[in-house]
Amino acid sequence: MYKIAVIGDKDSVLGFKALGLEVHPVDDVDQARRAVHTLAKENCAIIYLTEQLAAQMGQEIARYKDSLTPAIILIPGKEGSLGIGMANVKTAVERAVGADIL
Repeated sequence: MYKIAVIGDKDSVLGFKALGLEVHPVDDVDQARRAVHTLAKENCAIIYLTEQLAAQMGQEIARYKDSLTPAIILIPGKEGSLGIGMANVKTAVERAVGADIL
């Protein structure tokens, strides 16, 4: 069975535990990198990752970009949105549709 996980700073991710998601609070980018690779090996279908960590993890995110699993979805952290997640959604829609409809 596939899992859904959330990776980010403690304050940003603990609320997701109430929804039944697997929560991985991390203190730095190296812990986040290890968590992403571990979850990818453990049949995790979706990984929600805070934008603040994703800004420093370009290589790891690119590695899984065209893979079926895990889908890495960027979410805003407690500091607010950096716009990275929305830019990724816009790019994915352009690739799928062939035009910018957003």
